[in-house]
Amino acid sequence: MNGPRRTPSPQVYKRRRQVVALLALLLVGGLIWAGIALAGLFRSEPGPAPAAAAPTSAAANPTASATPSSSPSPTESSPTPTPTPTEPVCNPASIEVTGSVDAETYAPDQNPVLSLTVSNTGEVPCPVNVGTSQMEFLITSGEDRIFSSRDCQEGAEDLEVIIEPGKSETARFTWERIRSAPECATVDAVPGAGQYAFRTRLGERTSDEVLFTLE
Repeated sequence: MNGPRRTPSPQVYKRRRQVVALLALLLVGGLIWAGIALAGLFRSEPGPAPAAAAPTSAAANPTASATPSSSPSPTESSPTPTPTPTEPVCNPASIEVTGSVDAETYAPDQNPVLSLTVSNTGEVPCPVNVGTSQMEFLITSGEDRIFSSRDCQEGAEDLEVIIEPGKSETARFTWERIRSAPECATVDAVPGAGQYAFRTRLGERTSDEVLFTLE
């Protein structure tokens, strides 16, 4: 049979509450330490790679143009053009016309050969019209006009040639000792023995006179 039940004293209750409070503190501290340890374990384990940042509108749209910078971009300076060298121009004064004959005196059965020579005395090539449209072989005796190659000329033509510096072109004409008149009018007179003068012309240029004698 059990005896009467004893009631604990107040000191016993106080000690029991202290023990319970201490156990509660230990339990809470253990939980906190366990949480820290668990968190450390989670942090030490390699986690998934962070998600890539969402592309901006410019990256998502390759055709989108970038916003222009507020500072001006340097402009490329255009290269200074190299001046084109000027080609030398022919000086008309460098073109000279001279006349000559193949003899000083001609026997009655000889016909004079008249020559027109155009020369370039300059330092650059010169274009010159040496066509029959520009030539004239003229023979006079004092004030008497004896013969001109233009009086009865037909089919006169232009002929432009380039005459190099120091070079010349020559045209020859055989005079058959006859007279002529403008527009190829008929002339019955025949040149007789005596001294004659020959002068040639090419365009606006005229040679000096050359004297010769017919026997």
